[in-house]
Amino acid sequence: MPAEVSSANPSSPPLTERQEARRRRILHASAQLASRGGFDAVQMREVAESSQVALGTLYRYFPSKVHLLVATMQAQLEHMHGTLRKKPPQGATAAERVAETLMRAFRALQREPHLADAMVRALTFADRSVSPEVDQVSRQTTMIILDAMGLEDPTPQQLSAVRVIEHTWHSALITWLSGRASIAQVKIDIETVCRLIDLTAPEEPRRR
Repeated sequence: MPAEVSSANPSSPPLTERQEARRRRILHASAQLASRGGFDAVQMREVAESSQVALGTLYRYFPSKVHLLVATMQAQLEHMHGTLRKKPPQGATAAERVAETLMRAFRALQREPHLADAMVRALTFADRSVSPEVDQVSRQTTMIILDAMGLEDPTPQQLSAVRVIEHTWHSALITWLSGRASIAQVKIDIETVCRLIDLTAPEEPRRR
C-alpha cells in the first residue's frame, strides 16, 4: 500500500481515489468537531474515530492538530470558492467585487464561529513544518480574490495588492473573533483595503 500523506504538500505523490476519500472524511470530521467546540474539541483520537481511520493513518496524513486544522481551512475556502463561482459578485468595479466576495466569505465563517476560531488559531500557531498547508490556504485565498477581480494574468503590483488584502482580511477575522471589532468595522476595513486594486490597475495607453 502506498504511503498515505497529505495532498496539501505539492511535492507528495497524488493520492489514490480511496486515499482522497479518506482524507475528505478526516477533514469533515475535523470541521464537525471544531464547529461544536472550537480548537480544544479537535482531538486526534476523536477525529480518527469519527472518520473511521486508524490513529496512525491519521498522523500519516496530518502530523499534528495544527496541520489538520490548517488543511481544514483550505478545504473550507475551496468550498466557498465553488459557491462563489456559482453566484459571482455583482460589483461594478474590481474593488467592489473583491470586497463583496470577502465579506460573503467572512459571513460564512461568522455562521460557524467555533470552527472559524479553531482554524484561525491553527494558522496563528503554525510553524515552518506547516508551511505547505499554510501556502495552500494562501493560494486558495489568492485564487478567490483574482477570480473576483476577473484576472488571469495579474501584474506584480496587483499581486502585491492581493497579498495586502489577504493580510487585512486575516487580521480582520482575528480582531472580530477576539471581540475587538464589529462586523461593520470589518466591512469598512475590507472596503478600504480593496481600493488598492484600483491603484494598481495598469494604465491604459494614451490615445494620440
